Amino acid sequence: MELITLETALNTGWILLGAALVFFMQAGFAMVETGFTRAKNAGNIIMKNLMDFCLGTPIFWLIGFGIMFGGTSKFIGGLDLFTDAGGDWATLIFQTVFCATSATIVSGAMAERTKFSAYCIYSMIISAVIYPISGHWIWGGGWLAQLGFHDFAGSAAVHMVGGVAAFVGAAILGPRIGKYGKDGKARAIPGHSLTLGALGVFILWFCWFGFNGCSTVALTGGADETAARVFVTTNLAAAVATVTVMCVTWVRYKKPDVSMTLNGTLAGLVAVTAGCDVVTPAGAAIIGIVAGFAVVFGIEFIDQKIKVDDPVGAVGVHGLCGALGTLLTGLLAYYTGNDVTRMGLLYGGGFRFLGVQALGVVAVVAWVAVTMTVVFTLLKKTIGLRVSKAEELMGLDKPEHGLTSAYADFMPVVSVLGTEAGEAQAIAAVGSAAVPPEAPVEPAKAVPVTRVSGEGAPSMHKVVVITRQSRFEALKNAMSAIGVTGMTLTNVAGCGQQKGAAEYYRGVPVDVMLLPKIKLEIVVSAIPVEKVVDAARKALYTGHIGDGKIFVYDVADVVKVRTGEHGFDALQDEE
Repeated sequence: MELITLETALNTGWILLGAALVFFMQAGFAMVETGFTRAKNAGNIIMKNLMDFCLGTPIFWLIGFGIMFGGTSKFIGGLDLFTDAGGDWATLIFQTVFCATSATIVSGAMAERTKFSAYCIYSMIISAVIYPISGHWIWGGGWLAQLGFHDFAGSAAVHMVGGVAAFVGAAILGPRIGKYGKDGKARAIPGHSLTLGALGVFILWFCWFGFNGCSTVALTGGADETAARVFVTTNLAAAVATVTVMCVTWVRYKKPDVSMTLNGTLAGLVAVTAGCDVVTPAGAAIIGIVAGFAVVFGIEFIDQKIKVDDPVGAVGVHGLCGALGTLLTGLLAYYTGNDVTRMGLLYGGGFRFLGVQALGVVAVVAWVAVTMTVVFTLLKKTIGLRVSKAEELMGLDKPEHGLTSAYADFMPVVSVLGTEAGEAQAIAAVGSAAVPPEAPVEPAKAVPVTRVSGEGAPSMHKVVVITRQSRFEALKNAMSAIGVTGMTLTNVAGCGQQKGAAEYYRGVPVDVMLLPKIKLEIVVSAIPVEKVVDAARKALYTGHIGDGKIFVYDVADVVKVRTGEHGFDALQDEE
């Protein structure tokens, strides 16, 4: 009896571990979608990824779980309102987080132009009806399960459902403003943070070990060996797909594309999810290679040929690779549990299994495409699906959530001046040199502006240097060597007449690439301006495009704020 209890506890713990990891995938999706879109929509993206889980959880508990697992009929489970899952709490939470994963996929493809209210509604509908019904066919004892359809952890049941819904939504919604030119060509709209995108991908890769590995729902009775194999095949497919995309983009775009390679990792993970328990490591590698090619050419086709604007590549990653992975299981299945059965066509298993896999893909695609077309069309005709043009150009953070910026640390201090907290913050920002308000210093009386003309008048010039960030140290040292100590440095972005270096973003040429630069401003009088310009040019010269430019201006006057001194005197530093 104690051994049976221990076995049950171990298996339950394994399911709960998987549930926790799959829940954390929400953070991964939030980071990927935020990083691959623009900063002005970051708060909106985060809010949607939070709410699809928080809305989906009670909806799936209330309706969805019963529809998915409430019976063994061919097409629908049953109505089990406020289900307790027969006391199987582990299964309830495990299936809840899977449902949330399917729903959250849609937000990325429809990012930056969807009404938040409409998003909440269609996300709840996916969790309540769309996902549970096709999920019943596959995992709840429905007609596909009875035919022998195999989708171990959800290439079709989870990812393809989300990918197809994303495609339908993005197509009905229309592209973002400025995505396509008058000639119909796609324009690159780069995301604001590849760092966040990469963080999201690593989180998802880590959590996928729970998504796939813990789908054994046990560690006893030989399931531990299956779980270990699932870990191996999952990891291998992801790694191989990543390398494949890097190589493909390196050849196609002349440089390895960062964002597309990150998509490649997810493509491999999605594709292997259906058959990770039945394929060999060699089979997983083949799946990774196919997924790598598919995601690059699939995203290009969706974006540039049929012109469906998908900012994060969700349709290519989840829809296309979910379908491919399900079909490839019909070709490469080798195991059933821990037994060698060679069901896949390439191992001599015949066409029936592959045919069932293909039938399942077609059926699920048709179900989701039809139902979500109805849902999105009704939303468009009633409350509206898309924000106004003005709101889209502003970014959804402000009009939808009253959020000026998702990155508050970049707000200037002056925005809070006029309050006690703001004044304290302003004084603290200045440092120990700040003069407390209790002991104000009287400013010196202003000295009248007197501009001396003639040969004896000291001339003043402003020199502005714009160059690469990497050349700052050389430029600073050159200025110090000739006696220039006062300077103002600004980080800027810009390009010359060459419109910046040629660059691709997800396979689309970037029209104008604003490159990171520094702008150094110097006002000189005692030191001849020709000497400053000559020293700067020597320090910056490499002979290549992008060395920068030097601008020289006449300065009419300079006023030192503290003393009121003008002209040459205002430029002199005290001992």
